[in-house]
Amino acid sequence: MIRLFISFSLLSISLLALAAEPFGEFKDSTKLALSDSLLLPSFRDLQSVKMLDDAFSEFSKTNFLGKSDYLDTSVAWNSEFVDLNDSIIRNHLNVLDQNTPFALSYNERVKAFINLYGNKKRLLSAKVMGLQDYYFPLIEEILDKYDMPYEMKYLAIVESALNPTANSRAGAKGLWQFMYATGKMYDLNVTSYTDDRFDPYLSTEAACKYLSYLNKYYDDWNLALAAYNCGPGNVNKAIRRSGGKKGYWEIYPHLPRETRGYVPAFIAVNYVLNYPDEFNIKAIKPPTTHFDNDTIHIKGPINFSHLASTLNYPLEKIEYLNPVYKLSMIPNDGKFHVLKLPNAELGVFLNNQDSILSLYKPKKDDSEKVLAAQKHVETYRVRNGDYLGKIASRYGVSVRDIKEWNGLRSNNLKIGQRLTIYSKGNTPKSSASKTKITTTSSGGYEYYTIRSGDTLWDIAKAKGLTTAQIKTLNRNLNERKLKPGDKIIVGKKG
Repeated sequence: MIRLFISFSLLSISLLALAAEPFGEFKDSTKLALSDSLLLPSFRDLQSVKMLDDAFSEFSKTNFLGKSDYLDTSVAWNSEFVDLNDSIIRNHLNVLDQNTPFALSYNERVKAFINLYGNKKRLLSAKVMGLQDYYFPLIEEILDKYDMPYEMKYLAIVESALNPTANSRAGAKGLWQFMYATGKMYDLNVTSYTDDRFDPYLSTEAACKYLSYLNKYYDDWNLALAAYNCGPGNVNKAIRRSGGKKGYWEIYPHLPRETRGYVPAFIAVNYVLNYPDEFNIKAIKPPTTHFDNDTIHIKGPINFSHLASTLNYPLEKIEYLNPVYKLSMIPNDGKFHVLKLPNAELGVFLNNQDSILSLYKPKKDDSEKVLAAQKHVETYRVRNGDYLGKIASRYGVSVRDIKEWNGLRSNNLKIGQRLTIYSKGNTPKSSASKTKITTTSSGGYEYYTIRSGDTLWDIAKAKGLTTAQIKTLNRNLNERKLKPGDKIIVGKKG
């Protein structure tokens, strides 16, 4: 994860229960200068697994390969808890370790994550195992292109549960969880219609380039993984705090708590997916594999709904095969774009391509308008009194957009800071313009009903108030949770 830390919701009861479970006495072949409290999985140390859990939960709801309606769940299933044998695991890990440049150590931390993937999250591991047939051939091809260790493919499971549209709360996206700014560094472009971070091929290439750079910098694959998770700055800080030591387990106590679970989780995924029979795990196969589909380069515009109806093929399957297109259409920007379809449907498309494309009639709000809006890119310099909500309102965009465009992890701004703004016009909205709002009265107070697109700053400006005054009128108001239809107090009657 290319970010300092992602804020997650509370762990599930099952993970909380696991965090409290003791593990038996065990002598570690990897010497760690750690206290017993660090050797047991804690609430925060399980964030890597919580991320995987959340990512696959989202995946199962939004992507057809993860939905139970499409999964082959007829496999024999044995949910009996498997008691981990230290000597067997150590021997198997030693075999894996001899065949990879990664240092696949075994200790109590790794054992905790093996127990999680192999026992507590067995069903999730079975689903991810099935998805290997779809994603691993593509990932392995790119790993080979960049001469990367093949075991790197397991990192995509730790990052996103092989969900190509995984989207963290901090804005990291895709199989490899790139933040906007880091993605731009590795040629992952974002427009109103496309997001290259969602493209499995392009994002895997970017991950290879970034991880290759990190490994050359540290000359240690485990440190490269740690830096991918929390940033090189945090790894360098941990090295300094350890007195200049450069082994992952030597600097382990000085790494951010969330990163301490990252490499152990990677080792655990390597183990469980190479020895699934030890845990009675059988892959739950999705309805398609990598080799069932093929690609073609075409120019837009073409809407996936139109494509689905003309090919008589489910829209959600076309969307899943083409996650890079955020609005389910290939834009009319004069460029060639990749369209992926099942082999049979691709044959039908090729035989009828001209008629299919000619029958599509773009709506007025299709690509031309959005592309016109994209042409206006401005640099805004933060001034005294500015805050993100105010700037977002001036340009008619959202706070989330500004944070994503500029790789911001918080709402804090500095005077003189420069922000990139993709506006809908050449100039920002005039601060003198007033938004007319309609209010209602009840119980001595004046109320306003939130509409789509409203910001607290706009509402306050229209009423001649500050956002602080509105928050005072509405005790415990959380503007991030406001949604259309909510009512807020904007003044006292009379």
